[in-house]
Amino acid sequence: MQISQNSVVSIDYTLTGDDGQVIDTSEGREPLVYLHGHQNIIPGLEKAIEGASEGDELDVAVQPEEGYGPYRDELVQDVPRDAFAGVDKVEPGMSFRAESNAGPMTVVVREVGDDTVTVDGNHMLAGQVLNFKVAIKGVREATESEIEQGTVEAA
Repeated sequence: MQISQNSVVSIDYTLTGDDGQVIDTSEGREPLVYLHGHQNIIPGLEKAIEGASEGDELDVAVQPEEGYGPYRDELVQDVPRDAFAGVDKVEPGMSFRAESNAGPMTVVVREVGDDTVTVDGNHMLAGQVLNFKVAIKGVREATESEIEQGTVEAA
């Protein structure tokens, strides 16, 4: 069976950056199982494995526009230090949930000054080419309830 809309797909994968460093992998874990065509994985990877079958292995380079988007400078902002009232020590690398005009988002602290804190609302993989090695482990038709839910039912 070929992967198409409403297929339940199992994949083993390794994701690396352009420097070859492993960012994420299913190695040592169960394969990733998702419902194809329901935006459950990044668009570029979903497009690349459409039409593949169980047993196929693919190398896929996903451009930022079809991954986590381009890096957007406007998502880096200085906010008043008092916006972190109640947090004992604010340090670079810490992440916080923040409200934005577009709804809730996660921001990461980049710099801490005396009066301001620089936060970055970009996804940590924004602007990066994502290199996947994918092995298709299984493909089956989704059940009616999986299609209605838009996700795979737990085994």
